[in-house]
Order: sequence, then structure tokens, then C-alpha cells
Amino acid sequence: MRVPLMMLMMVSIALFAKASEKSVKKDVKLRAPAIPLLSSDPYFGVWSTTDNLNESNTVHWTGRKHPLIGALRVDGISYRFMGVEEQSFTAIVPTANEKKWEAVFTENQPDPSWTTIDYNDKDWSRGTGAFGTKDSKIYSTLWESKDIWVRRTFDLKEDFSAEDLFLKYSHDDIFELFINGVQVVKTGYTWNNDVLLELDAKTKKLLKSGRNVIAAHCHNKVAGGFIDFGLLKRNDIKSNFHAKAIQKSVSVLPTQTHYSFDCGPVELNLTFTAPLLMEDLDLISTPINYISYDVYSKDNKKHQVQIYFETTPQLTVNSDFQFVKSEKILKNSFTYLKTGTIDQEILGKKGDDLRIDWGHLYLGGQLSNQEKLVLGEYYSVKEAFISEGKLPADTDPADLSENMKEEMTVLAYCHDLGEVSKNEVQGHLMIGYDDRYSIQYFHENLLPYWKHNGQVNIFQAFEKASRSYESLMTRCAVFDQKMMSDAEAAGGVEYAELCALAYRQAIVAHKLVEDKEGNLLFLSKENHSNGCINTVDLTYPSAPLFLLYNTELMKGMLNPIFYYSESGRWKKPFPAHDLGTYPIANGQEYGGDMPVEEGGNMLLVTTAVSIVDGNAEYARKHWDVLTTWVNYLLKEGLDPENQLCTDDFAGHSAHNTNLSIKAIMGIAGYSKMAGMLGKDEVAAKYMKEARIMAGKWTSMADDGDHYRLTFDQPNTWSQKYNLVWDKILGLNVFPAKVAKKEIAYYLKMQKKYGLPLDSRKSYTKSDWVMWSACLADSPKDFKKIVAPIYKYANETPSRIPLSDWHETTDAVSINFKARSVVGGYFMKMLDVKLNPQINK
Repeated sequence: MRVPLMMLMMVSIALFAKASEKSVKKDVKLRAPAIPLLSSDPYFGVWSTTDNLNESNTVHWTGRKHPLIGALRVDGISYRFMGVEEQSFTAIVPTANEKKWEAVFTENQPDPSWTTIDYNDKDWSRGTGAFGTKDSKIYSTLWESKDIWVRRTFDLKEDFSAEDLFLKYSHDDIFELFINGVQVVKTGYTWNNDVLLELDAKTKKLLKSGRNVIAAHCHNKVAGGFIDFGLLKRNDIKSNFHAKAIQKSVSVLPTQTHYSFDCGPVELNLTFTAPLLMEDLDLISTPINYISYDVYSKDNKKHQVQIYFETTPQLTVNSDFQFVKSEKILKNSFTYLKTGTIDQEILGKKGDDLRIDWGHLYLGGQLSNQEKLVLGEYYSVKEAFISEGKLPADTDPADLSENMKEEMTVLAYCHDLGEVSKNEVQGHLMIGYDDRYSIQYFHENLLPYWKHNGQVNIFQAFEKASRSYESLMTRCAVFDQKMMSDAEAAGGVEYAELCALAYRQAIVAHKLVEDKEGNLLFLSKENHSNGCINTVDLTYPSAPLFLLYNTELMKGMLNPIFYYSESGRWKKPFPAHDLGTYPIANGQEYGGDMPVEEGGNMLLVTTAVSIVDGNAEYARKHWDVLTTWVNYLLKEGLDPENQLCTDDFAGHSAHNTNLSIKAIMGIAGYSKMAGMLGKDEVAAKYMKEARIMAGKWTSMADDGDHYRLTFDQPNTWSQKYNLVWDKILGLNVFPAKVAKKEIAYYLKMQKKYGLPLDSRKSYTKSDWVMWSACLADSPKDFKKIVAPIYKYANETPSRIPLSDWHETTDAVSINFKARSVVGGYFMKMLDVKLNPQINK
């Protein structure tokens, strides 16, 4: 019986050295909110946000299109298995993407008939579309008020009732649109770009020969505002694939995503591999991923098969309005397609909702005679593959348009698999991104780690990746199987599947570099939050994953914050919140400090590093600043003043009991490290203080069958997730009854999609839920708390990279996505590693 490539490879522990392989099926049942395809760093990553890979465009985590398209041609019929090909349109009423447009507008509430063709708008102002705030990409008329009403009239001379017509619109924020007085669009509080809405027959009948009007209103609730709209006709083209492949399965594992498809009489198995094996710093920093495929005949007959992949320069721009340049390179028997922006403003932008627009994307490999890589025009390349099963001749790069809005270039790969029967035929391609420089660190631009101070270039990296392909596929399969087995043993099947989904996301929200002294820097981006770089209260929740697999990466997150204080650049008696806005790390930019929060975070994570390493030598190097921070916690930590904690979205809070626990744990951690360094008197002093504070806490926070949210507010509660370190690190500062009482209360307060963060709101943070669950003494209670988080991930309508902040009543994401904090899901596995006896 044949076992497909998409199935996991299990390797017996005793035979690891020989890489003896055996395939075993591993079905992952979790329907991920978004599925990782390419995973490298905060800029280079591609996701699928639909159940089936061929239902929608693939995207960057910010939601912008980062298109990958794939098709399998079987006996002349092409089956699209990945992505969606762009349709060709002719503008009847152009949007600003095609051409500036004239309209009238007002910023004062008009009377109810303002949407009709006969409305008298002579007193309205004249303007040119699009309309938007100063931060809008393509606005022509400035709009800075809360509301704008726009009327756009146009004449139609043709009958379009038999055509495929689409309304195209962009808006920020709340938007409504009318055609000749009839409402066609009404959004809630959201913002979208280039939405295509096909008009049904009833709506098309609204359009008349002669004069028509499209009227739109937009309300800007906060920050930027924008409005643009037009009417398009779909063109009949020959570059659409014949059919959609039928997706049979998808499984998200730690380093690999596996798909299986039926393409007529042939089965296709597709694997995306990001070799993020954390013991190998070169691997996790090298920006090259693999797409592997194998094909076999289901009916035992022979079939002629060709496979096709493509991407576009859209992976290299922040906006599709940027001009690009592409070329083909032949080097050392390898073929590469290279593309990137013309301007190449290296490290020229910083912020949250941004894509990289410097460096270059590469599609490449050492090609056989049956494989081909081609640059060409978007539609003609696909048309050649569909009709002939091969790619056309290369287009001269000079003939490729630099303007993607006028004509899109594709980077295309084709492999003629020949005659395919019951024996599978395999292949793979590589895709990578050379960002040239990755981070600015205190005004010095740093190369990515994998370049080793300029000794390695992208071509050498591709050549090494090609040589390592077979061994890496085995290593990744082995790791995936081992991690899933360990996670299941620690917390059950559902817990394991959540960890698998979190693994890549947590790692690639960072960039690995070295400073000029050779110190490792593993710098996070605070994705979809504020874009900060090296945020300490992201380092803290993400820590369990990196403590579990490589403390050098954990130190790489701590090093910059230690340096910031030790260099004298940061002068306060507690750690900074961040180092700036990604990718510029020149100093804190966050608007407020988190004194107790960040002090506790740095002390606790440093303690955890010391315990995992089995020595406190790393702490010894930073003992003076650790002492400054712990003394601040001694003074201010028991009953914190009105200040922010990591849950800053909930606002300032005085007398926060969970923040107090963090301070107490940080002081106890300092004692633990002092003891490891032979500083016995210091250890005894600070442990005594921690226990005195814990005793006071227990009395001050008590609220009957649980403990309070704040010391001064009875009948409140909160998750005491910071208490987990007392158990994990063996500090034993708090009485055991505190955790027992809290767990019993949590089990009563759970909602359908999780345990709320506290009594103020019904939303939660899933990373903290995972920590709180670890307070449970029994596996049964742990699983009870984790199960609603699994249900959330499996059922959420928010199809985005896993959000850590969601509503427990309906599973909708509140905000946040693609953040590193999901590394916190691994706290139970860390607990098992550090405390194997009590977790038996």
C-alpha cells in the first residue's frame, strides 16, 4: 500500500543517527484560523485564510495580497490547487487606481434624497477622487472631518445587463454606497481596500442608458479615513484554469503544512516547509522555504502531468503603486528569478501595518531539463501553461512593466512530470528573500545573522539549502513528530494541535541579527498592536517556547534591554518597554512606562534562563542592573500604583493583584539566582522579603472563593497567570491553596470560548489562559481550561493568523494577530521539562 509524502515521517529514537525513515499518518483536526505557508520573519511570510487553499488569494499577515498560485495539468486539463488568478477588467467608471475622477462632495449631513439621480447638488463642493486623510496612499482631495458624502455622476451609452459587472471600492471606516438611490453596500466598523462586489441581475437593472449616479457616505471613526469607488466589467480571457482541485485534507504541524488534493484521476500532495529548527541558528535565520510536491495516479492508469507555480513582485512592496524590476540570473548551475522595488529604500520605513519594500525575492533552484523558470506577463504565461503544458520563452526584462497597476509580472515555475502512474513522482522548489539589511540597532544597520557579517550571500544560501533538502525534510519530519508527541503527553491532543499552530508564528515574529560585538539579538515585532520592536512584555509571554528549545534565542531577546540600561542610554531604575518601532531599534518609543511589569518580566525570564541552563552565569554578567530592578520591585511591587501592565489595552489599574504577584515572583527569582551564584546571604534576604510579601498578598487579595482583581475592589476577579512561575521554577513562595482556589473559581467562570481575562470584560488573552491552566494540579482540569481555546481557534470567524485576544462569547478576534506571544502556549511543555516528577 502506497503512503503519500504528506504523511509524517516517524523515526525511531534509536535510529536517529541513521535517519531510518518510516511514514506514519498524522491527521490534525484543528481548522486553523489561518494556515502558514511561507514563514521566515515579520516581513517574509505568506498565509492562507480560507479552509481550502484555492478559495482565495494568499496574503501577508497584514492582510495584503502576497499571491501564490499553483495548478496541476493532467491530460490537458488544468486544476488550480492554490490561490486565485487575478481577473481582467475594463473600467467603466474608473477608481483612483486607474485614473483620478471628478465628483461633488459635502461634509455636512444632506437631506435623505441625496442618493438619487435627480437630487440638486449644485451647492456641494467639487473634488477629485479618491478622498482621504493625509496618510492615505492615493488621495487627491483631502478629507479630515468625521463624515463625507460623495456623488459621482456618469453616462452609460451601452447596455451592460449581459456583462459581468463589479463594484470596486475601498473605504476607511464605516461605509455605505448607493446606485441611483438604491443601497448596494453597507459596512460596519471596518476598513478594506479594493473590494470587488459582483452585481446581480437586479442591481444591474438599476443602471440606465444615459445619466447615472453612484453616491457614497463614509464615517471616519478614528485615525485615517479614505473613500474610493468605481464600476468594472470583467473581460473574457484564456488564462483562467479549467477547474479547481478538490482539497482532501490539510494538516498544520510545527515546521510543515501538508495538503492533499484530487486533480481528476491524479492525487497531489503538497508540503510547505519552513525549517525552523531552533538548535540551528543558521536555519531559523536563513530566509528560504521549500514547496514540495508528489503526484501519483489513483486509477493505476498513466497520465501526462505538469505542475505550475507562480508569484509576483507584490511580495516585495509595501504598496502596489511602487515600481518594480525583475531579472533572471544563472549562477553556479542554479537558475533564479529575482524581483524587487526600484527605489530600494533600505530600512526606510517603520511601523505596524507595513510590508518590506527593500531587498529582493528569489524563486530558484538547480533545474532539471524538465523544469523551467520564466519571467513574463501575468496572463500570457498562464495561458501558455494551460494550452500547452509548458511556459513561454522568457520576456526580455526591459519589456516587463515596472508599474504593476498597468501590467503585472509573474515569476513562474513549471515542471513537466511526464507520464505519471501509480508510482509517485516528486519535486520541489525554493523561495527566499534577501532583505540586505534587517535591523537598525542604535543607529547602525545590521545584516541578518545568516550572512555572517557579509561572508555568505543569498546565492550561497540557496546552494546550501538545495544540498540540504533531503536531510532537512527528514529533520523537520522527525522534529514535528517528536514535538507533537511531547505536547500530547503534556496536555492532550488538542493542546498539541494548538502548539503546532503557534510554533512557526511565534518564531517568525522575530528577526535574528548580531551586534558589532557579536552578541545575539532576537528582536520581535509587535505585530498588529503598535509595531514596537523588542517589546519586553512580548518577550515575557513568548518565553516558554524559547526556554524549551534554545535559551540562546531567549538571551537574544534579553540582551538588547540589558544593553539599553547598562550603556546608560536608559536611565530609569526599571527596564524599558521597547527599543523603538520595527525595524528601527534606537530607543523606546512607547508612550508610557511599565515599571513593575517590565522589571518583573526581565527578572523572571532571566531566572528561567538560569534554571534551564543549570547555571546563573548569564545573570552574573548583568547582576548590577538586575539588583537595581529588584530593589525597585521591593519598594513598589507589593501594591503597585496606577500604572500599565502587559494587558495595557484594559487601561491603567492601581493595586493590581496579578501585577503584584509578578513583582513578588521577580524578587523570589532574584533570590534563586543569587543562591545559584553562591550569594547565600543575598538569597536568604530576598527570599524572606518575597515570602513576607506573599503572605500580605494572600490576606489583602482574598475575596472568599477566589482572589481579587485589585486589592481595593471586592467582588472582582482576574486570572493570576503570573503565579505559574511559583510552580514552574520551584520558588514555592505562595501557599498551595492560592492556586487551588483560583483554579476552582476559573472552572466556574469559563465561557464557551475561554476563560475571560478578568471580571471587567468577557474577552480573554489565550496565551494567559494557557499559563493559568498550568496552575491546575490535575491533567483533567488543565484540559478543561484548554478545551475552549481549542474551540475558539477551530471555530473563530476571524480568518487571520492566530489572534491572542478574542471574545469568549462568540470567538471573534478583538485585535492582535500573528504575534509572538503564542509562544506562551508552550508553558505546559516547559513545566513538564522542568518538573518531570510532579507531571507524571
